[in-house]
Amino acid sequence: MLARKRHLRLETERLTLRLPRHADFRPWIALRDVSREFLTPWEPTWAADHLTRKSFTGRVYWAQRALAQGSAVPLFIFHRQDETLLGAITLDNIRRGPAQSATLGYWIGQPHARQGYMREAIEAVVHYAFRGQDLSRVEAACLPENVASRGVLEKAGFKYEGVAQSYLQINGRWRNHVLYAHLRHDRRGRTDVG
Repeated sequence: MLARKRHLRLETERLTLRLPRHADFRPWIALRDVSREFLTPWEPTWAADHLTRKSFTGRVYWAQRALAQGSAVPLFIFHRQDETLLGAITLDNIRRGPAQSATLGYWIGQPHARQGYMREAIEAVVHYAFRGQDLSRVEAACLPENVASRGVLEKAGFKYEGVAQSYLQINGRWRNHVLYAHLRHDRRGRTDVG
């Protein structure tokens, strides 16, 4: 079972989603570095060693452990045609029992933004969450002013549920987030607010 999990691979029309590997370090560091200004307003403050090999190695080992333990599904997003690293997506905080839910987090490199890649990745991961992980609910949160993130969630079938006060530290400050959820058997009508 563990060997099979290590080789988890989701394929879409344009994308391959898989666990990070040590060999991904150079493409990852290049994409994160070129996208720094694009990502900084939406992410927790980067640690001083964020772009180091040691930090990346820890990320790879964490991804393997998290998948093996069933607590997260951390995947890198690659273009199928040329294997270019586009970003990452993680099904995290997987909760079993009565909850059967998880939280979705993601980022896309600036050169690849607004090309529909993240929507395609989100739809693949949500499908896997419901079919492969037997989850009932996938949650996501983003800053209220992050119009692109809100739009991609809504286009991927997530519905607005409310606001969480001081939800995460983003760029060094506690920030409110808008909450979205995608339910396996969703009978709700449109719930976004205008």
